Amino acid sequence: MSSTTLVTNIGTLVTNDPTQNTGPLGLLHNAAVLIDGPRIAWVGSATAAPPADTAHDAQGRAAIPGFVDSHSHLVFAGDRTQEFNARMSGRAYSAGGIRTTVAATRAATDEALEANVTRYLREALRQGTTTFETKSGYGLTTHDEARALRIASRHTEEVTYLGAHIVSPDYADDPAAYVELVTGEMLDACAPHARWIDVFCEKGAFDGDQARAILTAGKAKGLHPRIHANQLSYGPGVQLAAELDAASADHCTHLTDADVDALANSRTVATLLPGAEFSTRAAWPDARRLLDAGATVALSTDCNPGSSFTSSMPFCIALAVRDMGMTPDEAIWSATAGGAQALRRTDIGRIAPGTRADLVLLDAPSHVHLAYRPGVPLVSEVWQRGVRTTGHAG
Repeated sequence: MSSTTLVTNIGTLVTNDPTQNTGPLGLLHNAAVLIDGPRIAWVGSATAAPPADTAHDAQGRAAIPGFVDSHSHLVFAGDRTQEFNARMSGRAYSAGGIRTTVAATRAATDEALEANVTRYLREALRQGTTTFETKSGYGLTTHDEARALRIASRHTEEVTYLGAHIVSPDYADDPAAYVELVTGEMLDACAPHARWIDVFCEKGAFDGDQARAILTAGKAKGLHPRIHANQLSYGPGVQLAAELDAASADHCTHLTDADVDALANSRTVATLLPGAEFSTRAAWPDARRLLDAGATVALSTDCNPGSSFTSSMPFCIALAVRDMGMTPDEAIWSATAGGAQALRRTDIGRIAPGTRADLVLLDAPSHVHLAYRPGVPLVSEVWQRGVRTTGHAG
């Protein structure tokens, strides 16, 4: 029998539950949450809370669902400090820097890669991330892509095969042969360890026809598509995402009106990654334009060693509010429920009976403080699958 815990005296609770009839965030005041094992059993007013085996006093703090980071690249070795330093001194970002990480990752042991993943996951958990997606993409051989996915799958069910990150340096003179590898032998080896397939559809990586072939081959193997789309330039990625019913189109920095319409009229989530724009001094995605058109927007870290070396969802929320036209409420929703939609999940990103017991207590009276007090370690406690851990401020 699982024991029950009542988290009570919550000052403001973001539920993201539309049945609360208190707006998109389903905001409750003086609230309580009953946790039964790994699930939420009850949500409501603290004055009407049912009995529980134990009680936990939130001391008037704000609570939100655990963050859902739906785009990361955590299976890698080395870092790219020198590249970042040079870029901040005036050199432009291009896709080619990925090759540096590919060389380091191929040379690393399984143990070193596993230790890296564990380190960054702990770092993210301390900052409130309770669900994350992560990708391969720094091996670019059948062996190295498959081992990256095996390592990732020990830590999350949201694993993405990204053999098509860039054309492998080994195939620089024959991209068509690399696409054949990614859609053939490599896919066969990787599909058993992944849920998703992804492709970097961009100049310097894969064009629209190559991306369609890669994602279509993945779908035939039971992997669902997501896509790096329209990051560095206008291109076919977003339209392809809508056409193939991709769960998400990620980056979405350079969009035509037709691209925005395609996202607004499809199930594909526009996943915005402000850490990448921050770290490359690039133009910000226009979240306001997407939201006003009716598109579903998610926020994610894009944690990777080249273009967005942050695991902090609170940091991305602050950037989205300050520089991408989002309100604090919209940014919180996108970092939780939006991320869940980008993973086609209904059991996370919300606090409601039956959902996973992923809960973050903030050392603040309101969720708005995540944008209002940028850079401050406000996460005081994290509950993941009903198990309490401690954040920075705890």
